[in-house]
Amino acid sequence: MQKIIIAIDGFSSCGKSTLAKQLAKELKYIYADSGAMYRAVTLYFLRNSIPLSNKKEIKNALSDICLEFVLDADAGKSILYLNDENVELLIRDMIINEKVSEVAAIKEVREFAVAQQQKSGEKKGIVMDGRDIGTTVFPNAELKIFMTADIAVRVERRFKELYEVNKTITIEEVKQNLEMRDYMDSNRKISPLRQAKDAIVLDNSNLTMAQQLKIALLWVHEKINELK
Repeated sequence: MQKIIIAIDGFSSCGKSTLAKQLAKELKYIYADSGAMYRAVTLYFLRNSIPLSNKKEIKNALSDICLEFVLDADAGKSILYLNDENVELLIRDMIINEKVSEVAAIKEVREFAVAQQQKSGEKKGIVMDGRDIGTTVFPNAELKIFMTADIAVRVERRFKELYEVNKTITIEEVKQNLEMRDYMDSNRKISPLRQAKDAIVLDNSNLTMAQQLKIALLWVHEKINELK
């Protein structure tokens, strides 16, 4: 079967990563979590006290960062390593949530991440989710999906995720964090979050994971058939 690039964009907590992982597993494609890459850069910057206003220090820091997705066969998923350290759990911390949009808005950081992301898609057969995948990273992707969901649904999803690692987190904190990230993602000067003109909108507010996968797979097969 012909392989394509699938680009999935959307706001925080819309289930982008969930759908991307589902599709990658079903199609036997590579799953690349672009958001995790920005989170890992954010983690490195915080650990090393990199000032976000100093371009020279940012560039120097980026030259010392090595990001690699390694397939965990037992877990059946890709694990992100930052300079040979498994950082999958660390990059989901609340402090990373609060800083990642600011770090991701930096031109040098985006150029660094986009270059790595584009290289990973050279052989196609890849699913990637993020904020600017269909507009900046893979503008020629064969299938672009823009995901959305009601804010209340998104807050509940994020709260359940964060509560597992932080029992003191509150719904209000999560709501404020999501609203702040939505604003920053949509209004940043470099590669703002926006729906690509040729993207298909998927509102999963009232869909189960199985239902959204069925819909997306239909779109995939329709696109592959069009390319024959």
